[in-house]
Amino acid sequence: MDRRTILQAAIAGATTLAAPAIAQDFTQSLRIVVPFGAGGTSDILARLIATPLGRALGQAVIVDNRPGAGGNIGADFVAKSRPDGHTMLLLDVSVLATNPFLFPRLPFDNVRDLAPVQMLLYAPYILAVNNTLPVQNAAELMAYAKANPGKINAANSGTGTLSHLVALSLAASWGTEMVAVPYRGGAPALLSLASNESNLTLAGATQSQAYVVNGQMRGIAVTGRNRLAAVPNLPTFHELGWAEPDSGTWQGILVQGATPPAIIARLEREIATVLADPTIRARIQDLGGEVAADGAAAFRARLTEQTAAYGRIIQANNVRIE
Repeated sequence: MDRRTILQAAIAGATTLAAPAIAQDFTQSLRIVVPFGAGGTSDILARLIATPLGRALGQAVIVDNRPGAGGNIGADFVAKSRPDGHTMLLLDVSVLATNPFLFPRLPFDNVRDLAPVQMLLYAPYILAVNNTLPVQNAAELMAYAKANPGKINAANSGTGTLSHLVALSLAASWGTEMVAVPYRGGAPALLSLASNESNLTLAGATQSQAYVVNGQMRGIAVTGRNRLAAVPNLPTFHELGWAEPDSGTWQGILVQGATPPAIIARLEREIATVLADPTIRARIQDLGGEVAADGAAAFRARLTEQTAAYGRIIQANNVRIE
């Protein structure tokens, strides 16, 4: 082999080795699309991680709220974005799990057009009532609901959201009914409860814990395996034997479905590093959540599982969004 051939082979080998690193570079500012308005769990989390993630990637990361159509407007924007990782979607994965059953036609395919990158956090739901409802604990609420079918107005963050579906499932397991009252997001639903406009709601602890701690509403119970440190008197659904004991908000980041695996792997790794920071973890815990950065594969498995589980509730109750 002559010198020129050896040199050409060396250059080709170096190019091959360098390609994955180049493919992972981010050349301009990135955006995290939140398909809901400001103040909700997804928005809070996006703003918490945007700056440190930008430092890790060497580019600014901005939060872009694109609310509407049950999260579909923002999700569709990301599904149709360039597959280069610069546009990310941050939302509760239950939105992606339920929307195929709620809308007759979606402008994108959840599996084909969006690729899971990294789960971020799990936050249990707090079941709370307004301070005027004549119940003090879980047993009294269940008894009141059974004695007054259809008289409890249950605020939710929108038709077909988990705060709606879990309330449906819970009432059915009690042998009664509650009136579902949809709002445009979790924050308005909580405000309706604090102002005594509605009677009850289920909301992610990242949003609702402060309301309970401050006495603006009365906490009754929490989902998840463990009681919350900030409100240790509230029993878990597991302890009570109630339906949907592990429901809650599972927040994650996705990108356009054709994004190269090397870029997804870089984002997955950098996001996990951001979430490992003790300050970030402490802030998430203060909000009532826990870090759940278990990678893209686990994220996809959870999305598949939730799609099957909540699809059954939607179909059983004939829930639809026109």
